[in-house]
This record gives sequence, C-alpha cells and structure tokens, in this order.
Amino acid sequence: MLPDKPAHFNGTPTLMMIRGLIVFLVVVVGCLPARRTQDAGQASQYLYVWAADPDSSDSDFLAVIDADSASDRYGEVLTAAPVGFSAGAHHTEHVMPEGGRLFVNGFRSGRSWVINLADPLNPFAEAAFEGVGPYTYPHSFERTPSGTVLATFQNRGEGNELPGGLVELDSLGNLIRASDAADATDAELRPYSLAISPELDRVVSTTSDMRPVHQGRSIQVWRLSNLDLLHTVMLPPGSRGDEHLHPAEPRFLADGRTLVVGTFNCGIYLVQDVDSNEPRVEHIYTLPRDTGSDEECSLPVRYGQYWVQTVDNTNSIVVLDLADPGQPVMVDELRFDDQAIPHWISLEPFGNRIVLTGSGTLSGLVMMLRIDAGTGELSIINEFGTAEPWPGVNMNRESWPHGSSGPAVPHGAVFSRR
Repeated sequence: MLPDKPAHFNGTPTLMMIRGLIVFLVVVVGCLPARRTQDAGQASQYLYVWAADPDSSDSDFLAVIDADSASDRYGEVLTAAPVGFSAGAHHTEHVMPEGGRLFVNGFRSGRSWVINLADPLNPFAEAAFEGVGPYTYPHSFERTPSGTVLATFQNRGEGNELPGGLVELDSLGNLIRASDAADATDAELRPYSLAISPELDRVVSTTSDMRPVHQGRSIQVWRLSNLDLLHTVMLPPGSRGDEHLHPAEPRFLADGRTLVVGTFNCGIYLVQDVDSNEPRVEHIYTLPRDTGSDEECSLPVRYGQYWVQTVDNTNSIVVLDLADPGQPVMVDELRFDDQAIPHWISLEPFGNRIVLTGSGTLSGLVMMLRIDAGTGELSIINEFGTAEPWPGVNMNRESWPHGSSGPAVPHGAVFSRR
C-alpha cells in the first residue's frame, strides 16, 4: 500500500518542491565527472600538415586544411607553403605553439624549417637550419616556458658515428646553448624525443637511432635551466624481454611530475622522482607486437588520464586509462584493416579531436578522430574529407594551391590553436 500523500499535495508542484528539485539537480550535476567538451570557442579552425614529395622531384610543403566543421570548405586544402627543397618531410612540433611559428623537420636531409603561420592563409618558410654548432640531424622540438625551443639532435658531426645533444634555439632556429648527450652508461644512445617539466626544472629525452643502426635503451634527465645532463637511466626489460629497446616518446602526466615513456618495441614505462638523485623507472605495460620486427609501436598523445597509442602490428590505435599510472587498463582499440599502419597522431589543443596520418591503406590520408573524455572511446569523424576506404583528406592528388606537384605523403600534422 502506498503511503498517503502529504496534506499540501494537490497535483500541482509547489514553489518549495521546485526549489528542492533545482537544488537536487545542481548537486547531482556537480558530482558528475568533469568532461572536456568541444564547443565553437574551443575548436581549432585549421590543420597544418607537413608533407613530402614521394619521388623527391618537388618541394616538401606545409598544407593548411580547413578543420572547421561549420565551414563550407571543411576538409579542403586552403593553401600551402613549399620550402623549396625535397627533404623527406618528417616530424613537426607535437602541438602548435603560441606565437605562430612552427618548427618542421626533414630528417633525411638533416634540414629543418620554421614556418610562419601568423596568418594561417598566407604561410611561408621564414627560416631554415641544418647543423647547429657541432650538432647535426635535428629531430624533435619542444617549447620552453620562455618560448625558446629545445631540440634533440641525433648526432655530433657528420654521419652517425657520435651521439648528438640537447640544443636550445631561439624562435628562428639560432643557437642559444647546447649540451652533449654522450654517456658511457648507454654507448648506443642517439637523442630522439623529449618532454619538459617546468615545475621540476627538468627535461627528459629518449634515445633511439633514426637510421637505425644502434639500439638505444635509455632515457636522459637534464636540468631545464642550464641543460646540465644529470642522469642516463637504462630502461629495464619487460616480461617479453625486449620492450625496453628503442625508447620513443615521453609525456608528462597532468601533475607535471609523473612521466610515461613509450618505446618503439611497444613497452610502456612509468618514470617517477625525475627531480631526485635516483629517478625510478618501471615497466608497466606491453602492447602486442610481432617479435620478428624491431619497431611496431609509434606515436602517442595524452588526453587527460588517457594514453592514446598507435600500434603498427595490430593496425590499430589503443587507449590506456592511466587513472592509476602504475596499473594501465586498456579501455578501447580502434582497428583498421590489416594493411593499415597508423603512425602520427596529435591532439587538438583545446578540444577532443585527434589528427592521424600513416602508411599502407592510410598512405596519403589525413584523418580526424574524436576521443570521448568520459570513456576514452575513439571514433572516426566520417564527415572530414571524402577519401576512401577510410574517411579523410586525400593528398594523392595532382594539383595544389602552389602548383601541380603531384601526390604528397603527409607525416607530421597539428591543429591550429584556434
């Protein structure tokens, strides 16, 4: 039997009931987990895509693609900036920095450029550099809090005989200062990529040979304020025995203190106490890979508590939940066909979209994905571009805004800041 209704209830909500309902809703909404959502104010308007000429007969260039889903030209190439050289376009900075200048790398040639994107529809190569002092073959770039650029240079001198160093550059690629990476702890190291923690006054770099000849297996810890090399720390093998080889991309978690490192051999490592005399490194996860190949995992991005990783061997992108950094949990895997090799990914600065380039059946495509902030689930944005078999912008074309240079191979790609 239902209880009697209160004496004041007559089928019409009272003011007291309405106020109570409002308070209840406010409390419930306030207890829900925070989500990063993308609205018109957060969405990036452009994608900047660094592309190579496959037969080296024409210049590499930076393409500007409309990334505004409300635009009539959404998914179209709006303009392009050739650099006047076929360099084998490789990496860009991982996130578009403030100030409108983007560093891009043509590792095969040893050249890098600074592309001025202050006016996104009129980009141009503002500066170029190769060796800086004794250091050659620059690879990865990260911004310091003051706006300078820290770069890993693979080598010292010509060829691949000696390890390079960590180099600080101004916004046009001119030398400010530099430090050698050579350390007997890991005789085969070659500086590869890096991450910065201003809170700790530390830089952590990884050691993989781009050729590849040498088997790096360490990370290096530097003092950010003066580039002193403090530690070279060997990664321990995981359960498979080879996960520690070819350390690739380091990313600090949201606390600015805890570091995660992925290796090309599909190991995931947790690095703690980076600012101590004895940084601690622990193998925490192994992604699947074919043991007959040396390099089967590529680039990651960190989105909140999620580690998003391209995995060549499974033709997929894997999402790990790092809410407990020591106990990663796979929460999603976006699979492509068995000939697809996802490689480069970069996260929208203030949104939840991810740009993807790769090879195999992904060759020549610039795709866009979305990640759910609450679950980590990935989805393909089908409305971006008209390519097949996978939706995206097709760069296998003859004509470009700068001329008829034929198909291009996209590699590094980043979203504009707005």
